[in-house]
Amino acid sequence: QVQVVESGGGLVQAGESLRLSCTVSGLTYNIYCLGWFRQTPGKERESIAVIDTDGTPSYADSVKGRFSVSQDHSKNTLYLQMNALKPEDTAMYFCAADYVDCYYNPNEWGQGTQVTVSS
Repeated sequence: QVQVVESGGGLVQAGESLRLSCTVSGLTYNIYCLGWFRQTPGKERESIAVIDTDGTPSYADSVKGRFSVSQDHSKNTLYLQMNALKPEDTAMYFCAADYVDCYYNPNEWGQGTQVTVSS
């Protein structure tokens, strides 16, 4: 059984930084992708950062230059470093895993961690 667990959310002020963690366990195969999504009430879920199956990271324009992803394979953990946070970054952040697609509708999801950025 696959488990995806996010942590690290919280309340910060605009301009500050925060690092989210996502630990994945139970995947059958070693090749998989991981992604970070966020969602606010009334809005569609947004894909913001993905590490693809070949290890290539990609970012949404809304976070490019401010957010970065990294992966610690020894800990099966994906990190999302968020710098220069803005109030519009306030959202529930979700981590997801899949063997093929981490951009649109990955199969495995965490419960989410709330990030709130005050102005």
